[in-house]
Amino acid sequence: MLKKLRKKFIAIAMCSIGIVLAIIMTGINLANYMNVCRNADARISMISDNDGHLPEESDNTPPPKQGDDKNNKDQKPADDPGAKRQMSPEASFDTRFFTVTLTDDGTIEQIDTGKIAAVTTQDASDYASFLYKNGKSHGFVSCYRYQTVTLDNSENITYIFVNCERELNTFHAFLLASVGISLAGLLVVFLLVVFFSKIVLRPVAESYEKQKRFITDASHEIKTPLTIIDANTEVLEMMEGENQWTKSTRKQIARLTSLTEKLVFLSRMDEETTTLDMQIFAISDAVIDTAEPFIGLAASRGKTLTCDIAPDLTYYGNEGSIRQLISLLLDNAVKYSTDDGQIRLSFHNAGRNLILQVWNTTDSIPVGRHDELFERFYRADKSRNQKTGGFGIGLSVVYAIANAHKGKITARSDDGNSLLFTITLSS
Repeated sequence: MLKKLRKKFIAIAMCSIGIVLAIIMTGINLANYMNVCRNADARISMISDNDGHLPEESDNTPPPKQGDDKNNKDQKPADDPGAKRQMSPEASFDTRFFTVTLTDDGTIEQIDTGKIAAVTTQDASDYASFLYKNGKSHGFVSCYRYQTVTLDNSENITYIFVNCERELNTFHAFLLASVGISLAGLLVVFLLVVFFSKIVLRPVAESYEKQKRFITDASHEIKTPLTIIDANTEVLEMMEGENQWTKSTRKQIARLTSLTEKLVFLSRMDEETTTLDMQIFAISDAVIDTAEPFIGLAASRGKTLTCDIAPDLTYYGNEGSIRQLISLLLDNAVKYSTDDGQIRLSFHNAGRNLILQVWNTTDSIPVGRHDELFERFYRADKSRNQKTGGFGIGLSVVYAIANAHKGKITARSDDGNSLLFTITLSS
Protein backbone atom coordinates (compact mmCIF):
# COMPACT_ATOMS: atom_id res chain seq x y z
CA MET A 1 0.00 0.00 0.00
CA LEU A 2 2.82 2.39 0.84
CA LYS A 3 4.36 1.74 -2.56
CA LYS A 4 1.08 2.67 -4.26
CA LEU A 5 0.75 5.75 -2.06
CA ARG A 6 4.26 6.87 -2.97
CA LYS A 7 3.60 6.38 -6.68
CA LYS A 8 0.38 8.36 -6.40
CA PHE A 9 2.17 11.17 -4.53
CA ILE A 10 4.90 11.36 -7.19
CA ALA A 11 2.34 11.28 -10.01
CA ILE A 12 0.22 14.07 -8.49
CA ALA A 13 3.27 16.22 -7.74
CA MET A 14 4.71 15.81 -11.24
CA CYS A 15 1.36 16.46 -12.92
CA SER A 16 0.89 19.64 -10.90
CA ILE A 17 4.40 20.91 -11.62
CA GLY A 18 4.14 19.89 -15.27
CA ILE A 19 0.86 21.74 -15.74
CA VAL A 20 2.20 24.92 -14.11
CA LEU A 21 5.40 24.73 -16.16
CA ALA A 22 3.44 24.15 -19.38
CA ILE A 23 1.24 27.18 -18.66
CA ILE A 24 4.28 29.38 -17.99
CA MET A 25 6.15 28.25 -21.11
CA THR A 26 3.04 28.57 -23.26
CA GLY A 27 2.49 32.11 -21.98
CA ILE A 28 6.10 33.15 -22.59
CA ASN A 29 6.25 31.71 -26.11
CA LEU A 30 2.82 33.06 -26.99
CA ALA A 31 3.90 36.54 -25.87
CA ASN A 32 7.09 36.16 -27.91
CA TYR A 33 5.12 35.14 -31.01
CA MET A 34 2.67 38.01 -30.57
CA ASN A 35 5.62 40.40 -30.32
CA VAL A 36 6.97 39.09 -33.65
CA CYS A 37 3.56 39.63 -35.25
CA ARG A 38 3.17 43.08 -33.70
CA ASN A 39 6.56 44.28 -34.95
CA ALA A 40 5.88 42.92 -38.44
CA ASP A 41 2.44 44.55 -38.52
CA ALA A 42 3.99 47.86 -37.45
CA ARG A 43 6.39 47.73 -40.39
CA ILE A 44 3.53 46.84 -42.75
CA SER A 45 1.55 49.83 -41.43
CA MET A 46 4.55 52.10 -41.96
CA ILE A 47 4.94 50.87 -45.54
CA SER A 48 1.21 51.30 -46.14
CA ASP A 49 1.28 54.84 -44.76
CA ASN A 50 4.04 55.69 -47.25
CA ASP A 51 2.23 54.29 -50.30
CA GLY A 52 4.13 51.03 -50.47
CA HIS A 53 7.57 52.40 -49.61
CA LEU A 54 9.69 52.84 -46.52
CA PRO A 55 9.96 56.40 -45.21
CA GLU A 56 13.30 57.89 -46.15
CA GLU A 57 15.38 59.07 -43.24
CA SER A 58 17.72 62.02 -43.96
CA ASP A 59 20.85 62.33 -41.92
CA ASN A 60 21.09 66.05 -42.88
CA THR A 61 17.78 67.09 -41.36
CA PRO A 62 18.64 69.78 -38.77
CA PRO A 63 17.18 69.43 -35.31
CA PRO A 64 14.38 71.83 -34.39
CA LYS A 65 15.45 75.12 -32.89
CA GLN A 66 14.53 75.99 -29.35
CA GLY A 67 11.66 78.44 -29.19
CA ASP A 68 10.43 77.49 -32.65
CA ASP A 69 6.71 77.04 -31.98
CA LYS A 70 6.03 75.57 -35.38
CA ASN A 71 8.64 72.87 -35.00
CA ASN A 72 7.59 72.21 -31.42
CA LYS A 73 3.99 71.75 -32.50
CA ASP A 74 4.88 69.33 -35.27
CA GLN A 75 7.25 67.29 -33.13
CA LYS A 76 5.61 64.42 -31.22
CA PRO A 77 6.53 63.91 -27.58
CA ALA A 78 8.68 60.91 -26.74
CA ASP A 79 5.87 59.18 -24.89
CA ASP A 80 3.39 59.58 -27.77
CA PRO A 81 2.45 56.13 -29.19
CA GLY A 82 2.80 57.60 -32.67
CA ALA A 83 6.42 58.41 -32.01
CA LYS A 84 7.17 54.77 -31.34
CA ARG A 85 6.07 53.86 -34.85
CA GLN A 86 8.78 56.01 -36.45
CA MET A 87 11.30 53.88 -38.32
CA SER A 88 14.88 53.76 -37.13
CA PRO A 89 17.66 54.93 -39.47
CA GLU A 90 18.51 51.25 -40.10
CA ALA A 91 14.96 50.30 -41.07
CA SER A 92 15.53 50.68 -44.79
CA PHE A 93 18.45 48.26 -44.54
CA ASP A 94 16.82 45.75 -42.14
CA THR A 95 13.36 45.52 -43.67
CA ARG A 96 12.94 43.26 -46.67
CA PHE A 97 9.55 43.40 -48.31
CA PHE A 98 7.67 43.22 -51.58
CA THR A 99 4.22 44.30 -52.73
CA VAL A 100 1.71 42.92 -55.21
CA THR A 101 -1.27 44.94 -56.46
CA LEU A 102 -4.35 43.16 -57.82
CA THR A 103 -7.54 44.40 -59.42
CA ASP A 104 -10.99 43.51 -58.15
CA ASP A 105 -11.12 40.40 -60.33
CA GLY A 106 -7.75 39.12 -59.07
CA THR A 107 -5.67 40.20 -62.04
CA ILE A 108 -2.14 41.18 -61.05
CA GLU A 109 -1.51 44.80 -61.97
CA GLN A 110 1.83 45.59 -60.37
CA ILE A 111 4.63 43.75 -58.57
CA ASP A 112 7.42 45.51 -56.65
CA THR A 113 10.32 43.31 -55.53
CA GLY A 114 12.91 46.07 -55.38
CA LYS A 115 13.45 45.71 -51.63
CA ILE A 116 14.02 41.94 -51.55
CA ALA A 117 16.39 39.59 -53.36
CA ALA A 118 15.05 36.21 -52.20
CA VAL A 119 11.73 36.53 -54.06
CA THR A 120 11.31 36.62 -57.83
CA THR A 121 8.46 38.27 -59.65
CA GLN A 122 6.92 34.86 -60.31
CA ASP A 123 7.17 33.91 -56.62
CA ALA A 124 5.47 37.15 -55.61
CA SER A 125 2.72 36.55 -58.16
CA ASP A 126 2.16 33.00 -56.90
CA TYR A 127 1.95 34.14 -53.27
CA ALA A 128 -0.58 36.88 -54.02
CA SER A 129 -2.72 34.70 -56.32
CA PHE A 130 -2.86 31.91 -53.75
CA LEU A 131 -3.92 34.26 -50.95
CA TYR A 132 -6.46 36.05 -53.13
CA LYS A 133 -8.13 32.78 -54.18
CA ASN A 134 -8.37 31.66 -50.55
CA GLY A 135 -9.70 35.01 -49.36
CA LYS A 136 -6.82 35.62 -46.95
CA SER A 137 -6.24 39.19 -45.82
CA HIS A 138 -3.52 38.89 -43.17
CA GLY A 139 -1.26 36.33 -41.55
CA PHE A 140 1.84 34.35 -42.48
CA VAL A 141 2.75 32.62 -45.70
CA SER A 142 6.08 30.83 -45.55
CA CYS A 143 8.33 33.26 -43.63
CA TYR A 144 6.47 36.39 -44.78
CA ARG A 145 3.96 38.38 -42.78
CA TYR A 146 1.35 39.83 -45.14
CA GLN A 147 -1.61 42.17 -45.04
CA THR A 148 -3.99 43.61 -47.64
CA VAL A 149 -4.23 47.40 -47.93
CA THR A 150 -5.58 50.00 -50.33
CA LEU A 151 -3.03 52.55 -51.57
CA ASP A 152 -3.62 56.02 -53.09
CA ASN A 153 -7.38 55.79 -52.56
CA SER A 154 -7.43 53.13 -55.26
CA GLU A 155 -9.97 50.34 -55.45
CA ASN A 156 -7.18 47.87 -56.16
CA ILE A 157 -5.96 45.49 -53.48
CA THR A 158 -2.31 45.56 -52.50
CA TYR A 159 -0.63 42.73 -50.62
CA ILE A 160 2.33 43.86 -48.55
CA PHE A 161 4.73 41.05 -47.63
CA VAL A 162 7.43 41.61 -44.98
CA ASN A 163 10.24 39.11 -44.53
CA CYS A 164 10.23 37.80 -40.93
CA GLU A 165 12.65 34.91 -41.40
CA ARG A 166 15.15 36.17 -38.85
CA GLU A 167 12.48 36.90 -36.24
CA LEU A 168 10.77 33.53 -36.80
CA ASN A 169 14.08 31.68 -36.59
CA THR A 170 14.78 33.43 -33.31
CA PHE A 171 11.29 32.55 -32.07
CA HIS A 172 11.66 28.88 -33.04
CA ALA A 173 15.11 28.69 -31.46
CA PHE A 174 13.74 30.15 -28.23
CA LEU A 175 10.77 27.77 -28.38
CA LEU A 176 12.98 24.70 -28.74
CA ALA A 177 15.36 25.95 -26.05
CA SER A 178 12.52 26.65 -23.62
CA VAL A 179 10.95 23.23 -24.23
CA GLY A 180 14.31 21.51 -23.79
CA ILE A 181 15.10 23.42 -20.61
CA SER A 182 11.60 22.73 -19.28
CA LEU A 183 11.93 18.99 -19.91
CA ALA A 184 15.36 18.96 -18.29
CA GLY A 185 13.99 20.90 -15.33
CA LEU A 186 11.05 18.53 -15.10
CA LEU A 187 13.44 15.58 -15.00
CA VAL A 188 15.44 17.20 -12.21
CA VAL A 189 12.24 17.93 -10.28
CA PHE A 190 11.15 14.32 -10.80
CA LEU A 191 14.38 13.03 -9.27
CA LEU A 192 13.99 15.43 -6.35
CA VAL A 193 10.36 14.43 -5.80
CA VAL A 194 11.30 10.73 -5.90
CA PHE A 195 14.05 11.35 -3.35
CA PHE A 196 12.04 13.55 -0.99
CA SER A 197 8.88 11.44 -1.26
CA LYS A 198 10.49 8.93 1.08
CA ILE A 199 11.05 11.66 3.65
CA VAL A 200 7.57 13.15 3.22
CA LEU A 201 5.83 9.78 3.55
CA ARG A 202 8.04 8.49 6.34
CA PRO A 203 5.59 9.50 9.12
CA VAL A 204 2.78 7.81 7.20
CA ALA A 205 4.89 4.67 6.76
CA GLU A 206 5.75 4.57 10.45
CA SER A 207 2.12 5.07 11.46
CA TYR A 208 1.01 2.38 9.03
CA GLU A 209 3.60 -0.09 10.31
CA LYS A 210 2.48 0.57 13.89
CA GLN A 211 -1.12 0.00 12.84
CA LYS A 212 -0.29 -3.32 11.18
CA ARG A 213 1.77 -4.41 14.18
CA PHE A 214 -1.06 -3.49 16.52
CA ILE A 215 -3.62 -5.44 14.48
CA THR A 216 -1.40 -8.51 14.31
CA ASP A 217 -0.44 -8.39 18.00
CA ALA A 218 -4.00 -7.68 19.12
CA SER A 219 -5.34 -10.53 17.01
CA HIS A 220 -2.88 -12.97 18.53
CA GLU A 221 -3.63 -11.69 22.04
CA ILE A 222 -7.37 -12.10 21.47
CA LYS A 223 -6.96 -15.66 20.25
CA THR A 224 -5.64 -16.87 23.61
CA PRO A 225 -8.63 -15.78 25.76
CA LEU A 226 -11.00 -16.94 23.01
CA THR A 227 -9.44 -20.39 23.12
CA ILE A 228 -9.77 -20.47 26.91
CA ILE A 229 -13.39 -19.28 26.80
CA ASP A 230 -14.18 -21.90 24.17
CA ALA A 231 -12.58 -24.63 26.29
CA ASN A 232 -14.44 -23.49 29.42
CA THR A 233 -17.71 -23.44 27.50
CA GLU A 234 -17.08 -26.98 26.32
CA VAL A 235 -16.45 -28.10 29.91
CA LEU A 236 -19.68 -26.44 31.07
CA GLU A 237 -21.62 -28.21 28.33
CA MET A 238 -20.10 -31.54 29.37
CA MET A 239 -21.03 -30.97 33.02
CA GLU A 240 -24.42 -29.27 32.72
CA GLY A 241 -25.40 -29.81 29.12
CA GLU A 242 -25.87 -27.36 26.28
CA ASN A 243 -28.16 -24.38 26.89
CA GLN A 244 -28.97 -21.02 25.36
CA TRP A 245 -26.14 -19.34 27.26
CA THR A 246 -23.44 -21.69 26.04
CA LYS A 247 -24.85 -21.48 22.51
CA SER A 248 -24.67 -17.68 22.62
CA THR A 249 -21.11 -17.83 23.97
CA ARG A 250 -19.99 -20.19 21.20
CA LYS A 251 -21.64 -17.95 18.60
CA GLN A 252 -19.78 -14.87 19.85
CA ILE A 253 -16.52 -16.84 19.99
CA ALA A 254 -17.00 -17.81 16.35
CA ARG A 255 -17.69 -14.18 15.40
CA LEU A 256 -14.59 -12.86 17.15
CA THR A 257 -12.44 -15.66 15.76
CA SER A 258 -13.64 -14.86 12.24
CA LEU A 259 -12.96 -11.15 12.79
CA THR A 260 -9.40 -11.70 14.04
CA GLU A 261 -8.63 -14.05 11.16
CA LYS A 262 -9.87 -11.50 8.63
CA LEU A 263 -7.90 -8.68 10.26
CA VAL A 264 -4.71 -10.73 10.20
CA PHE A 265 -5.38 -11.70 6.58
CA LEU A 266 -5.87 -8.06 5.55
CA SER A 267 -2.75 -7.03 7.43
CA ARG A 268 -0.71 -9.65 5.59
CA MET A 269 -2.22 -8.76 2.23
CA ASP A 270 -1.21 -5.12 2.74
CA GLU A 271 2.42 -6.13 3.08
CA GLU A 272 4.18 -5.62 -0.25
CA THR A 273 6.36 -8.69 0.33
CA THR A 274 3.38 -11.01 0.82
CA THR A 275 2.68 -13.26 -2.15
CA LEU A 276 0.07 -15.96 -2.57
CA ASP A 277 0.95 -19.47 -3.68
CA MET A 278 -0.27 -19.50 -7.27
CA GLN A 279 -0.97 -22.57 -9.38
CA ILE A 280 -3.37 -23.73 -12.09
CA PHE A 281 -6.57 -25.25 -10.72
CA ALA A 282 -10.09 -26.09 -11.89
CA ILE A 283 -11.84 -22.88 -10.94
CA SER A 284 -15.25 -24.04 -12.23
CA ASP A 285 -15.20 -26.93 -9.76
CA ALA A 286 -14.08 -24.58 -6.98
CA VAL A 287 -17.00 -22.23 -7.67
CA ILE A 288 -19.50 -25.12 -7.69
CA ASP A 289 -18.14 -26.65 -4.47
CA THR A 290 -18.15 -23.30 -2.68
CA ALA A 291 -21.64 -22.34 -3.83
CA GLU A 292 -23.43 -25.61 -2.98
CA PRO A 293 -23.68 -25.07 0.82
CA PHE A 294 -25.16 -21.60 0.29
CA ILE A 295 -28.05 -22.98 -1.78
CA GLY A 296 -29.38 -24.77 1.30
CA LEU A 297 -28.54 -21.84 3.57
CA ALA A 298 -30.48 -19.45 1.36
CA ALA A 299 -33.44 -21.84 1.19
CA SER A 300 -33.51 -22.12 5.00
CA ARG A 301 -33.98 -18.36 5.14
CA GLY A 302 -36.71 -18.28 2.52
CA LYS A 303 -34.42 -17.07 -0.25
CA THR A 304 -33.50 -18.53 -3.63
CA LEU A 305 -29.96 -18.94 -4.94
CA THR A 306 -29.53 -19.90 -8.60
CA CYS A 307 -26.18 -20.66 -10.22
CA ASP A 308 -25.01 -20.38 -13.81
CA ILE A 309 -21.44 -21.70 -13.89
CA ALA A 310 -19.50 -22.45 -17.06
CA PRO A 311 -17.82 -25.88 -16.79
CA ASP A 312 -14.19 -26.93 -17.27
CA LEU A 313 -12.60 -23.51 -16.75
CA THR A 314 -9.12 -23.31 -15.24
CA TYR A 315 -7.29 -20.42 -13.65
CA TYR A 316 -3.79 -19.60 -12.43
CA GLY A 317 -4.19 -18.34 -8.89
CA ASN A 318 -4.54 -19.26 -5.24
CA GLU A 319 -7.42 -21.71 -4.95
CA GLY A 320 -7.96 -21.19 -1.23
CA SER A 321 -8.29 -17.41 -1.48
CA ILE A 322 -10.57 -17.69 -4.54
CA ARG A 323 -12.85 -20.03 -2.60
CA GLN A 324 -12.81 -17.55 0.29
CA LEU A 325 -13.71 -14.74 -2.10
CA ILE A 326 -16.73 -16.63 -3.47
CA SER A 327 -17.82 -17.66 0.01
CA LEU A 328 -17.69 -14.09 1.32
CA LEU A 329 -19.67 -12.73 -1.64
CA LEU A 330 -22.38 -15.37 -1.29
CA ASP A 331 -22.48 -14.95 2.48
CA ASN A 332 -22.93 -11.21 2.00
CA ALA A 333 -25.71 -11.79 -0.55
CA VAL A 334 -27.57 -14.23 1.73
CA LYS A 335 -27.28 -11.93 4.74
CA TYR A 336 -28.28 -8.66 3.12
CA SER A 337 -30.75 -9.69 0.42
CA THR A 338 -34.41 -8.92 1.03
CA ASP A 339 -36.80 -11.39 2.64
CA ASP A 340 -37.90 -13.93 0.02
CA GLY A 341 -35.13 -12.39 -2.08
CA GLN A 342 -33.42 -13.67 -5.18
CA ILE A 343 -29.68 -14.38 -5.45
CA ARG A 344 -27.86 -15.23 -8.67
CA LEU A 345 -24.31 -16.50 -9.09
CA SER A 346 -22.84 -16.32 -12.60
CA PHE A 347 -19.40 -17.47 -13.73
CA HIS A 348 -18.22 -17.54 -17.34
CA ASN A 349 -15.35 -16.54 -19.59
CA ALA A 350 -15.30 -13.47 -21.82
CA GLY A 351 -12.37 -13.58 -24.20
CA ARG A 352 -9.22 -13.80 -22.10
CA ASN A 353 -11.02 -12.86 -18.89
CA LEU A 354 -13.08 -14.77 -16.35
CA ILE A 355 -16.17 -12.97 -15.07
CA LEU A 356 -17.68 -13.78 -11.67
CA GLN A 357 -20.94 -12.00 -10.79
CA VAL A 358 -23.09 -12.15 -7.67
CA TRP A 359 -26.47 -10.41 -7.89
CA ASN A 360 -29.09 -10.09 -5.17
CA THR A 361 -32.20 -8.10 -4.42
CA THR A 362 -31.78 -5.57 -1.66
CA ASP A 363 -33.50 -2.75 0.13
CA SER A 364 -33.55 0.69 -1.45
CA ILE A 365 -30.04 1.66 -2.52
CA PRO A 366 -28.86 4.60 -4.65
CA VAL A 367 -28.38 3.85 -8.33
CA GLY A 368 -24.76 3.79 -9.50
CA ARG A 369 -21.42 2.48 -8.29
CA HIS A 370 -20.82 1.67 -4.64
CA ASP A 371 -17.07 1.41 -4.16
CA GLU A 372 -17.53 2.50 -0.55
CA LEU A 373 -18.72 -1.04 0.25
CA PHE A 374 -15.11 -2.24 0.01
CA GLU A 375 -13.90 0.13 2.73
CA ARG A 376 -12.99 -1.51 6.00
CA PHE A 377 -15.69 -1.50 8.66
CA TYR A 378 -18.10 0.30 6.33
CA ARG A 379 -21.72 -0.23 7.33
CA ALA A 380 -24.53 1.01 5.14
CA ASP A 381 -27.08 0.03 7.78
CA LYS A 382 -25.68 -0.41 11.30
CA SER A 383 -28.84 -1.94 12.73
CA ARG A 384 -28.97 -4.49 9.91
CA ASN A 385 -25.30 -5.38 10.43
CA GLN A 386 -25.95 -6.01 14.10
CA LYS A 387 -28.84 -8.34 13.29
CA THR A 388 -26.87 -10.29 10.69
CA GLY A 389 -23.66 -10.36 12.72
CA GLY A 390 -21.55 -8.51 10.19
CA PHE A 391 -18.50 -6.38 10.96
CA GLY A 392 -18.24 -4.58 7.62
CA ILE A 393 -14.93 -6.23 6.80
CA GLY A 394 -15.84 -9.18 4.58
CA LEU A 395 -16.00 -7.17 1.36
CA SER A 396 -12.64 -5.59 2.22
CA VAL A 397 -11.18 -9.09 2.21
CA VAL A 398 -12.86 -9.75 -1.16
CA TYR A 399 -11.31 -6.56 -2.55
CA ALA A 400 -7.86 -7.52 -1.23
CA ILE A 401 -8.06 -11.01 -2.78
CA ALA A 402 -9.14 -9.60 -6.14
CA ASN A 403 -6.25 -7.11 -6.09
CA ALA A 404 -3.79 -9.85 -5.14
CA HIS A 405 -4.84 -11.67 -8.32
CA LYS A 406 -4.58 -8.40 -10.32
CA GLY A 407 -8.31 -8.50 -10.91
CA LYS A 408 -10.95 -5.80 -10.92
CA ILE A 409 -14.02 -5.67 -8.71
CA THR A 410 -17.02 -3.35 -8.88
CA ALA A 411 -20.30 -2.99 -7.03
CA ARG A 412 -23.21 -1.19 -8.63
CA SER A 413 -26.98 -0.91 -8.61
CA ASP A 414 -28.83 -0.34 -11.87
CA ASP A 415 -32.36 -0.05 -10.51
CA GLY A 416 -32.02 0.91 -6.84
CA ASN A 417 -33.51 -2.42 -5.70
CA SER A 418 -30.65 -4.81 -6.47
CA LEU A 419 -26.89 -4.98 -6.10
CA LEU A 420 -24.41 -6.56 -8.51
CA PHE A 421 -20.81 -7.48 -7.68
CA THR A 422 -18.59 -8.12 -10.70
CA ILE A 423 -15.09 -9.54 -10.50
CA THR A 424 -12.91 -9.70 -13.61
CA LEU A 425 -9.94 -12.06 -13.50
CA SER A 426 -7.41 -12.20 -16.30
CA SER A 427 -6.88 -15.76 -17.50
